[in-house]
Amino acid sequence: GIDLDEDGFNREMEAQRARARAAQNFKADAQVSYHGADTEFCGYEKRVCDSEILALYRDGAAVDELREGEHGIIVLAQTPFYAESGGQVGDVGTIIAANGRFEVRDTQKIKAAVHGHLGAAVSGSLKIGDKVSAQVDESVRAAITRNHSVTHLMHQALRDVLGSHVEQKGSLQNKDLTRFDISHPAPIGADEIAEVERRVNAAIMANVPVKIETMRLEDAQKTGAMMLFGEKYGDFVRVVKMDDFSTELCGGTHVARTGDIGVFKIIGEGGIAAGVRRVEAVCGEAALARIQHQEQLLKSIIAEVKAQTEKDVFAKIQAQAAHAKQLEKALAAAKSELAAHAGAKLLANAQEVKGALLVAAQMDADAAALRNIVGDLCGQSDRAVVLLAAVNDSKVSLCAGVSKSLTNQVKAGDLVKWAAEQVGGKGGGRPDLAQAGGSDAEKLPDVLNGANAWLAEKL
Repeated sequence: GIDLDEDGFNREMEAQRARARAAQNFKADAQVSYHGADTEFCGYEKRVCDSEILALYRDGAAVDELREGEHGIIVLAQTPFYAESGGQVGDVGTIIAANGRFEVRDTQKIKAAVHGHLGAAVSGSLKIGDKVSAQVDESVRAAITRNHSVTHLMHQALRDVLGSHVEQKGSLQNKDLTRFDISHPAPIGADEIAEVERRVNAAIMANVPVKIETMRLEDAQKTGAMMLFGEKYGDFVRVVKMDDFSTELCGGTHVARTGDIGVFKIIGEGGIAAGVRRVEAVCGEAALARIQHQEQLLKSIIAEVKAQTEKDVFAKIQAQAAHAKQLEKALAAAKSELAAHAGAKLLANAQEVKGALLVAAQMDADAAALRNIVGDLCGQSDRAVVLLAAVNDSKVSLCAGVSKSLTNQVKAGDLVKWAAEQVGGKGGGRPDLAQAGGSDAEKLPDVLNGANAWLAEKL
């Protein structure tokens, strides 16, 4: 008895496919043919650097110039822009030449050591060989960096709280949040989440320095640094150490001290695959904004339920919920009583069909009330055949009843099945009482009018 808006679903699915194609095309553009020198990445130390344009691409093809309004890719000799890798998204910012300005909207790796700056020329033009100033958006980079660093602390805290079986299965760090997928067989409980938050925030408040050292892989393994199973590492790796709180191999950007992260809050947890849980969290300004939003929401709730203090809110809500439940029960009882009175009138005006008394009518009641009325009517007569219907939110509820003395000739299940099939539904039950549902309310009058002929045929 459930309707599906299949056309609406298909429209929304096609719109999502279009969005996905647009996103894929934007990053697929980075898969261009490049045979020049590698990019020198200076972004660990710098956010701005002077550089030179080595190559330009428009629509995936190499060009000599990008003009205002044209989308494309720029390859620089040296760049402070971090290219998406290891879960950390690519940097955004601007590339400024003498005669043009390019807005970098993403940074992707064209090759292992070549960074492609994806975006559009927003003024003038840029040409191969131009001397430029490459400038990372510092506020966005800072937010991404905080989320990446706090992910290391969260990873270790999750292992400490949930167990050493926890392994990273995927991650994303952007300016808004950190999203971390782990191996874990069960939902993470509220107490466990609170303990993870406590441990991470303790590490933040310790304000220890984040030490980053490049060393040989075998030396890194001796430090006990956490390594990801299945990950391919080169001969030299970066070891990111946050005192005793966390030690991992990582190529991403990080804060100078854990205190730079600010504050940490888990905002979501759920399963995404068998044995894999996804944890989402915020830190820094995003965490502060969430806390402020929740505080404002709480104040609104306090005002709405007319509580005196925060401590009174829960009691107020409980009291109002209990009162609402009482009102719902009283309303349901009143509706049942009214429906029962209406049902008694129906029996008095029943149609006689070959010795049986047929009641076929539509009522203003819910499915439970229909069942009660049908039972009452069949209990008042030893020759009653009843088919009652109601429409609520475009859904049809049907209930059929037959006095037990007639069930050897007429079955309530057969009657309700016949009715339900005509209104696009199905149902069944005992010979003396059966229920069904449907979706085509427009056909209900024909069904009720046709019950007379159906019953005459059975008798």
